[in-house]
Amino acid sequence: MANFEDSLKKLETIVTQLEEGDLPLEESLKLFEEGVGLSATCKQELDAAEGKVQMLVKQRDGSHKIEAFLENS
Repeated sequence: MANFEDSLKKLETIVTQLEEGDLPLEESLKLFEEGVGLSATCKQELDAAEGKVQMLVKQRDGSHKIEAFLENS
C-alpha cells in the first residue's frame, strides 16, 4: 500500500492529466475513478492524523480526559 505522500503525488498527476483534456473519454473516466479512490484514501489518512494530533494536545494540556485513539485501518 502506498503512503500518503505517494498517494497525493499520484492524485496530483491524475488531476493534471484530466485538466489537460487530451485523453480519450474512457481513459479519463478510469483516471477519474482512480482519483476518487486516492482522494478518499488521503482523506482517511488525514482524518486519522488529525485524531492523533488532537489526542496528543489533550494529553499535553492535561485539562481533557485522555481517550484511546482508534485507527480506521
